Amino acid sequence: MLTPITDFLDYLKFERNLSAKTIENYQRQLLVIAEGISIEAWHLLTVAHVKRVLAQARRQDLSPKSIALRLSALRSFCRYLVTRGVLTQNPAKAVTAPKQGRPLPKQLNVDEMSQLLNIDEESVLAVRDKAMMELSYGCGLRLAELTDLNLNHIEEGMQQLRVRGKGSKERILPVGKVARQALKAWLKVRGQLIGEDEPAVFVSMQNKRISSRQIAKRMKLWAQKQSLDQQVHPHKLRHSFATHMLESSGDLRAVQELLGHANLSTTQVYTHLDFQHLSKIYDTAHPRARKRKP
Repeated sequence: MLTPITDFLDYLKFERNLSAKTIENYQRQLLVIAEGISIEAWHLLTVAHVKRVLAQARRQDLSPKSIALRLSALRSFCRYLVTRGVLTQNPAKAVTAPKQGRPLPKQLNVDEMSQLLNIDEESVLAVRDKAMMELSYGCGLRLAELTDLNLNHIEEGMQQLRVRGKGSKERILPVGKVARQALKAWLKVRGQLIGEDEPAVFVSMQNKRISSRQIAKRMKLWAQKQSLDQQVHPHKLRHSFATHMLESSGDLRAVQELLGHANLSTTQVYTHLDFQHLSKIYDTAHPRARKRKP
């Protein structure tokens, strides 16, 4: 049973030139699989055996991602055995892994956000970029909403923004004190890059509305300048806004309105609410769930 696995790992190392870490992962998965199925030789492997491997992984409470990794290792190994004539067909090809669900973006924590936005530079671009990031995080803006922002969308003495989101739906967003200060500082120097006829709030060195790609590039640059350990992009700032608002308020409906989500379920997924958090809210809010003193 083990000799074909050894030959396969040598194939990955010397012919495929895969990394030592990848080969180690394959080896770990295949040894677990070999131990879990009771056959005398690999040429006897069937679809039923592959399904048994997945069933055993589920009983071990492995995550969908880990189960998919195990199946992928077995599928690659079987493909190798087919090329060597050990198997006539790949029995793992007909078996599908469980759905892993949509991966969620990681957010910056409050300290990391402060580190990112604590910009000391006073150049025109630094002032502009700080205002873009403060508004993106402070209002939970989508990248397109930030890019399309015009001067006449700033209302009530910079107290609020009027933005047009998905489906051309408008919503009014409050602007916090820090974001308001950053926006005010930018508008003071904005004329150095553009004339009075340009309606865009944020403009580039090319004397026109800044593009979405440029915004993303500038945020990535500032993450490096501010020595953050992870990359920063506009969606991550929006996700951080949603997460921090929900953690502080627990008001899912309010966060839904601020984000401009049509469905509450979208907000739940976006802010990666876990069952423990929902259970805590339920225990404190529902009359039949409150813990009673004996």
